[in-house]
Amino acid sequence: MGAPQPAQPAGQPPQPPGQPPQAPPGQPPQAPAAPSGPPPAGGFGAPVPPPPGGQPGYGYPQQPPGAQPGYGYPQQPPAQPGYGYPGQQPYGYPGQQPYGQQQYAMYPPTGPMPAPGMPPQGGGGGGRQRMMIIIAAAVAVLLIVGGGIFLAAGGDEGKGKDEAGSSSGGTGGDDGSGSGGSGTGGAGGKPAKTDAELLFSVAKPKLTDVTKVDGLWVTDKVFAKGSLNSVVGYNTSDGKEKWTLELAGQICWGSKHASEDGRAAVLFQDGKIGGDGRVQPCSRVAVFDIDTGKKLWEKQISLGDENIRFSEVTVGPDVVAVGGLYGGAAWKLGSGKELWRPDQTSDCKDVGYGGGTGLVAVRKCGSYDAPKIEVQKLDPSSGKPRFSYEVPEGIDYVHVISTDPLVIGVDAGGAVGTSDVIAIDDKGKMRSRISTENGKYTVRCSAVEVEDCKMAAVDEDSLYMGTEEHESQEEDYGRTNEIVAFNLDTGKARGKAEAGGRRVMTPLQMEDGMLLAYMEPTYDQGGQVMAIDPKTLKSTVYLKNPKDSIETESGYRPSLNVRLLYAGGRLYMGQTLMSERSSSLDRKEYLLVVFGGE
Repeated sequence: MGAPQPAQPAGQPPQPPGQPPQAPPGQPPQAPAAPSGPPPAGGFGAPVPPPPGGQPGYGYPQQPPGAQPGYGYPQQPPAQPGYGYPGQQPYGYPGQQPYGQQQYAMYPPTGPMPAPGMPPQGGGGGGRQRMMIIIAAAVAVLLIVGGGIFLAAGGDEGKGKDEAGSSSGGTGGDDGSGSGGSGTGGAGGKPAKTDAELLFSVAKPKLTDVTKVDGLWVTDKVFAKGSLNSVVGYNTSDGKEKWTLELAGQICWGSKHASEDGRAAVLFQDGKIGGDGRVQPCSRVAVFDIDTGKKLWEKQISLGDENIRFSEVTVGPDVVAVGGLYGGAAWKLGSGKELWRPDQTSDCKDVGYGGGTGLVAVRKCGSYDAPKIEVQKLDPSSGKPRFSYEVPEGIDYVHVISTDPLVIGVDAGGAVGTSDVIAIDDKGKMRSRISTENGKYTVRCSAVEVEDCKMAAVDEDSLYMGTEEHESQEEDYGRTNEIVAFNLDTGKARGKAEAGGRRVMTPLQMEDGMLLAYMEPTYDQGGQVMAIDPKTLKSTVYLKNPKDSIETESGYRPSLNVRLLYAGGRLYMGQTLMSERSSSLDRKEYLLVVFGGE
């Protein structure tokens, strides 16, 4: 990214009138890798020495030139049914099929069946194949919404001390890099009381369609959640609503990071969805104070009467950056002063950024049919690259898992899903490459966005990924897994932490030098937050959620459209995509639930 440059015309076509509303973007299919099997020798899929330089292949973006990803573009699948939906049981239930073997009628009966919330697995085809998958997923959304199949829901058991929520979307009371949500977080560490209860819950707002409700941030005083056309803040002390920040339209993206002084950013639509179902572009960016709900500034980048569309927003060191098909822009976090904007004259575009303690751009250059991808560590004050890493040939998509150290996920060879994780040193050279071994390790990065990886965590020395589920050796039935630590210098596994019994756990985030993992509930046990010592890989229970909240908690599996965040001794579980439909007429859904030992 260079110095400030002239704006680029948006050029986006309007959605044809009469079309049914499309599913919101911002959380594309979280795709698993290809079926398990040995990786190809010498290719991506196994740790090998850095490959020689060359022009990389690139399937990004998925749309033909002139089509804009974002609201109104078919790319978002529905959330999968939560626990309690007919035919689906929590982990550990006798006779449950292994994760990834459940069958769904919307997918053709060829090859391995996808896991809940995932598109079909497959290889080859590059961008065109993935385009077909995304369009098929969008069609599935319309069929589901129109046909009455219900989406994910939590249960009603274990009601919290206070419940917030109404038709206005939450009124009425009540890096470290990681896979969950993000925020300033407050004090971490082990809580005084391990046995937890459902402290607070926020009811689902009244929706008329599949709606993006992204954004989850926590400080010592307030937890804030994206809702319908708004962000709502609640007191951490009693769960009562403290403020509501109204937005011009639906949220397209909530920043995964917040500044140390508690400021976060949202990308949202230019207006509310009209009666004809036509959606507005995702062109507005706002920064707000999490404690007070005060909007510090709001910006758009326009050329004439056109507003440039963006796909995602991030917060880095005193910078807010947005990226998309038409390039990237950035502003000073504190003042809103513009730092750079899309360059109309350049054939390079910043399609997205990773934030947190650093700022990293994923940059596409060249023609649509034969572009190349670069990953650049940027000077946040100017956008000038401190170094560039040229992504090897055969990579279709790039995702930023961590900016410091720099760790990216890549989709190689046209396969659906993150095939490899690459660590890059401070000179822009490949530090190591770690294969996910065709789905053996379950890091999930969304199909097209840059900063939306889940189920992995990174510290200075290691990458942590969960393994796929397998039969438990300690029980007569049930599934289990492990979290494996990989050395970022060598790419080699250096040890593992076992979930044990019939439990499944997922890396959540790094906190106070510990790896936090989320242990999913079973049919007879609530979920847990585990602290894993990075050196010994021994685990300690931080929180044990109650049995009477299993159904509620089970609507927040990490592989679904959710964000999980541990902060101040509590587990925050928020939805990022919801439907107007419920999975059951007698079961209540929640936008957010909070568990803690108070």
